[in-house]
Amino acid sequence: MAVRDEEAVRRFVEHLAMTLSDLGFPRMPARVLGALTVDEEGVMTAAQLGEWLGVSPAAASDAVRYLVQVGLVLREPVPGSRSIRYRCVSNSWYMASVAKGGVYKLVADVMSEGLAAVGTGTEAGARITEMVDFFLFLQDEIAALVAKWQATRGTPAA
Repeated sequence: MAVRDEEAVRRFVEHLAMTLSDLGFPRMPARVLGALTVDEEGVMTAAQLGEWLGVSPAAASDAVRYLVQVGLVLREPVPGSRSIRYRCVSNSWYMASVAKGGVYKLVADVMSEGLAAVGTGTEAGARITEMVDFFLFLQDEIAALVAKWQATRGTPAA
């Protein structure tokens, strides 16, 4: 059995948070996601998250609220308590990317508003059309990749 190096684990969580933050993901939710990911059970309360990360439970709770909204974390009651704990969703990364129409479809829809505003017979319209087409292509490809991933894992399609 491998020995867990807590210092290396903490460095990993901060490196993950920094990397995700550089990609546009909010830093505190990234830290919380990292902490839940490295927890053996993948479950912590806001107080436990705050203690582990060295932040207030309120800061951890705000971060968790974001993660719940984007589908990366689940809320669940603590049996016999009024507390809530948060669970890292094992398939959250790829499932969140295609849930409810997907982020790329949403971006394509917004870009379509821009297309209507600038008109289709313009240079700006041509650029926006290309972007709409690209984001719709990405959405379809991500959905197909998730299905393929699930098939290789032997899990049913969502």
